[in-house]
Amino acid sequence: MHNVTTLDHPLIQHKTTILRQTTTTNKEFRELVEEITMLMCYEALRDLPLKDVEIETPIQKTTKKMLLGKKLAIVPILRAGLGMVSGMLQLVPSAKVGHIGMYRDEETLQPHEYYCKLPADIEERLIVVVDPMLATGGSACDAIAQIKSYGGKHIKFLCLIAAPEGIEALSKAHPDVDIYCANVDEKLNEKGYIVPGLGDAGDRIFGTK
Repeated sequence: MHNVTTLDHPLIQHKTTILRQTTTTNKEFRELVEEITMLMCYEALRDLPLKDVEIETPIQKTTKKMLLGKKLAIVPILRAGLGMVSGMLQLVPSAKVGHIGMYRDEETLQPHEYYCKLPADIEERLIVVVDPMLATGGSACDAIAQIKSYGGKHIKFLCLIAAPEGIEALSKAHPDVDIYCANVDEKLNEKGYIVPGLGDAGDRIFGTK
């Protein structure tokens, strides 16, 4: 699919493999999520617009490139998406952060929204929606639909691990959204978990069961 990019840099692959292991502690898991997100953010924001600015080096005045404005919004899907925010902000500290709260019905696997707070000028910003896992795609599809209802237009979706079913669902619902993932796994199991996956990302980030 033309709107899906798998960021398979060796460092990303290495860190994601450690992330998956059952022996990885909550502290290590959080740190790895932050590091992988930072590496992915570097690639996903490759098309940020630039402007010419005049600066002075110790040698002379010169014209060089800087980011055009500071119009970036990071929107984590709660709660697991929170684990990816700090990695993004390390690279783009001026970004605004919105939040969308979704939970998944354990029986129907359908997402339900319980919270939405976005920057007031969301329609002017490049929006990066973050969630470690793209499983059925339900939460991502609904979150992006909600952002669009508030006027958001320029949207990217960033996840660590995706299932083919989730990619297909998101691409079909929002063909204008570019999807960036570190790994595309085999499939979903009958409970809607990604196989081989890494379990429940929220539980592993926050140490809950």
